[in-house]
Amino acid sequence: MHRFVIDGGTPLESEITISGAKNAVLPIFAATLLADGPCLISNVPELRDVTTMLKVLEKLGCRWEQEGPGTIRIDPRDVRCYDAPYDLVKTMRASFIVLGPLLTKYGSARVSMPGGCAIGVRQVDLHLKGLAVMGARIETDEGYVKATCSRLRGAEVYLDFPSVGATENIMLAATLAEGITIIKNAALEPEIADLATFLNAMGAKITGAGGSVIEITGVTSLLGANHRVIPDRIETGTYAVAAAITRGQLLLKDAPVSMIESVIAKLQESGVEVAPRDTGLLVKGPAQIRPVDLTTQPHPGFPTDLQAPFMAYLTLAAGSSTISERIFENRFLHVAELRRMGADARVQSTSGTVIHGVDHLSGAQVMAGDLRGGASLVLAALAARGRSEVSRVYHIDRGYVRMEEKLGRVGARIRREDDRAPETRPGQP
Repeated sequence: MHRFVIDGGTPLESEITISGAKNAVLPIFAATLLADGPCLISNVPELRDVTTMLKVLEKLGCRWEQEGPGTIRIDPRDVRCYDAPYDLVKTMRASFIVLGPLLTKYGSARVSMPGGCAIGVRQVDLHLKGLAVMGARIETDEGYVKATCSRLRGAEVYLDFPSVGATENIMLAATLAEGITIIKNAALEPEIADLATFLNAMGAKITGAGGSVIEITGVTSLLGANHRVIPDRIETGTYAVAAAITRGQLLLKDAPVSMIESVIAKLQESGVEVAPRDTGLLVKGPAQIRPVDLTTQPHPGFPTDLQAPFMAYLTLAAGSSTISERIFENRFLHVAELRRMGADARVQSTSGTVIHGVDHLSGAQVMAGDLRGGASLVLAALAARGRSEVSRVYHIDRGYVRMEEKLGRVGARIRREDDRAPETRPGQP
């Protein structure tokens, strides 16, 4: 395992290019299972979760190869296995998304239940209810979901909550179903619209993706297609906060400005200067951070994936802020680690935290407990006085492409070390 060693206190300057979206590429990879020919996916980020999804597809029988930087060709024509085992699904719970494509194309799927994770339980009830309404026969046994059908039928599916995963799984399943499927109270995330764009390029008939009502007219087959993945809005927000917390200035190239309006609004409310540019987004940190209150919500509200990074930022505000978490029930594991660095943040309930701004943070040894919480610790370390060590950065590698390299190129004093290397002491180079 690796750790980041960070000497804080340097304002970030220059530009960072935003990578392809992790939360878009994973369901797009799953969608290639529906094709009758190869698919070429570009702007693919080099992430642990992407590698895991490719292993899932390989287990099912797909062949894939890298055709260049960020470009993957996937050929699903040799799929003969319809079983996604626990040892892969537990590593990356988004791989549960293969259920819909396998079921609708092959009439059978056996996928491990994703279970819980550090930030809360990932419920799949909405996925299964939607597929059952479409005619799937579903059994759960020994931690696995087994689903079968002759051919799924179009139906009206109402989601009790606008779940991203359920919307994607049902949409994927509906592409080859008989008749018309209408998903109501669908999730609005831009990654869903990107998935629909890819599916329509394959020959699917989908309208309304990105809105609360999605209509899918089933077809009998789908072709291979080429697709470029949208930029990552969460990476964009994270590096925007990095510029702000270090009182620096960054141009975020290829930033998807229209996808992060709620984040931009909160940055501006706190005193950050944010200006769209032809090539992306210019972010300039404030001389003094103003406190803000925020609540995470489904898109287009403030994203839960940026709650932890924004909390790190608010620990240095001139006043008190509150954060309410409405998506996951246990997404405050980073609070204890931020407190080790001198933050005055206190969890009031499973869904709320109060942050009293402090004059400065101090370097410390901290540990990433999940992906976005790990990112928040890196941001705090960038602004802290002294040296910090962030361990278990494999969590961060799941969602950020070579974070230490991107930050290092804009002035951060950060390096990756093997945990087995001799420990550094404050003041050592």
